[in-house]
Amino acid sequence: MLSSAVLTTIAATVLGTSFISGIFGMAGGLILLGVLLVFLDVAPAMVLFGTIQTASNGWRAALWRRHVDWGIVGRYVIGSTVMFLLLRSVSMLPNKAMVYVGLGIIPFAANLLPARLTPDITRPGAAYICGAIIIVLQLLAGAAGHILDVFFQKSQLPRKTIVGTKAVTQVTGHLYRIAYFGSFAAAFDASIPWWGYVGAIALALTGTSLAALVLERMTDDGFRMWSRRITLAVSATYLARGLWLFAVP
Repeated sequence: MLSSAVLTTIAATVLGTSFISGIFGMAGGLILLGVLLVFLDVAPAMVLFGTIQTASNGWRAALWRRHVDWGIVGRYVIGSTVMFLLLRSVSMLPNKAMVYVGLGIIPFAANLLPARLTPDITRPGAAYICGAIIIVLQLLAGAAGHILDVFFQKSQLPRKTIVGTKAVTQVTGHLYRIAYFGSFAAAFDASIPWWGYVGAIALALTGTSLAALVLERMTDDGFRMWSRRITLAVSATYLARGLWLFAVP
């Protein structure tokens, strides 16, 4: 059983990161997964993370359902489903160093792309490609909300459409995450009590609801600026953590 101090730390992280994700539609998941990996092995951390994020993103999608671009969602789901079926046939379990490096390096790589190759979720075929890429990263690199954000940052969609649409796509990804990592025997960790999952979901819904009040008052320009800054800051932290784990096993 995890200690009360650890459970308190996880609870505070769930509330805070759900609030961040509720505003920007990303970054909170990156922070949450990083904290869970400090206390849990990869498989149980992924299952708990997927459960929390499904609840958080599902509630966010409900709050902004009138702004969701369902055309993008449909194309995204097709791409992610095809890739999930391919990955499920392989069933590879990544280690912590691989997860951290994957979390950190990709946003920087995306910023180095030439303008004509810049990801934009509204471009023809981009949503299919995005869905395939994101599901690979979610299963093998841990989280990909900041990468998904790269596709939306380059579009001209308003902030509420971005947050709502991303929330629906992320629900799909997290359900696939639970199905993928839940198939490993190591996913069942007795140190996580059943009420820990229930409490985490409640905290995720609370943080998401509070964030909606802030998003209403934020401008589209401010939203894009802070999304980019948070993405790069968190990515740099995890890249450093991953490289440290590779250097000092």
